Amino acid sequence: MGTKGRSIVGMDVEVLLNLLNRAFADEWLAYYQYWLGAKLAKGPMKDGVMAELLQHATDELRHADLVSNRIIQLGGTPVLTPQDWYKHTNCGYDAPEDPYVRVLLEQNIKGEQCAIGVYQELSKITREADPITYELALQILNDEVEHEEDLQSLLEDLDLMVQRR
Repeated sequence: MGTKGRSIVGMDVEVLLNLLNRAFADEWLAYYQYWLGAKLAKGPMKDGVMAELLQHATDELRHADLVSNRIIQLGGTPVLTPQDWYKHTNCGYDAPEDPYVRVLLEQNIKGEQCAIGVYQELSKITREADPITYELALQILNDEVEHEEDLQSLLEDLDLMVQRR
């Protein structure tokens, strides 16, 4: 922990650490939801959906790494156990119990929309108070918006394919 780096944060660092740990828990749950969904996907366009879900899983894991690094920089400790992810999550976890591609896409769109809200709020809170976390939030927010668009495009393609049959 850098003392000067922590001292430039113009808000309660413990509040910020709590917000970051909640985002960290979300990222791990999103990673697993995407990864497992990609393994189980069934239905039309499954290969394209599986590839997209795996790419998003990789991005979510990268986000967890970025957020954990910021938590550590601020002198905090990332959530230590998977059981605690459920206690801290903003967005929850939708188990891919129904592996049909439409259901998986809808579940993951819902998760991305929640993540967009989380990072939009984090960027608002840190805009003036913590430029480093603000930049991190914007970077991840950009990815989450892109993910939502990717998934919605796949869902539109699926709908067109199913309608034409």
